[in-house]
Amino acid sequence: MTSLLINFILIMLISNIMMILCLFISKKSNYEREKASPFECGFDPKSSPRSSFSLRFFLISIIFLIFDVEIILILPSIINMLFIHSFTWMYTTGLFMIILLLGLLHEWNLGILEWTN
Repeated sequence: MTSLLINFILIMLISNIMMILCLFISKKSNYEREKASPFECGFDPKSSPRSSFSLRFFLISIIFLIFDVEIILILPSIINMLFIHSFTWMYTTGLFMIILLLGLLHEWNLGILEWTN
């Protein structure tokens, strides 16, 4: 019990010394108004929240999420290749890739992937 108490006191002492040293060593500076304000996607945080929002930015973020989920679903299929028949694996992975490719072609035809008109 005493060794546990000694260890606890030692840990608390070391952590307190480190925090006090950090307070003395840390560089304190006065930030300007611009540096102190948050930056959120180029919008002024003090402006009206009802201002116009670029729909293209929203669509690109949705496309990024879709392809991020695609990677999450494709990577385990490599491990599954060891446990299922090769034809079944090739069929399901190929079908998944074809569906994603058709979605990409559809987005391309709609012009969602173009930043400029």
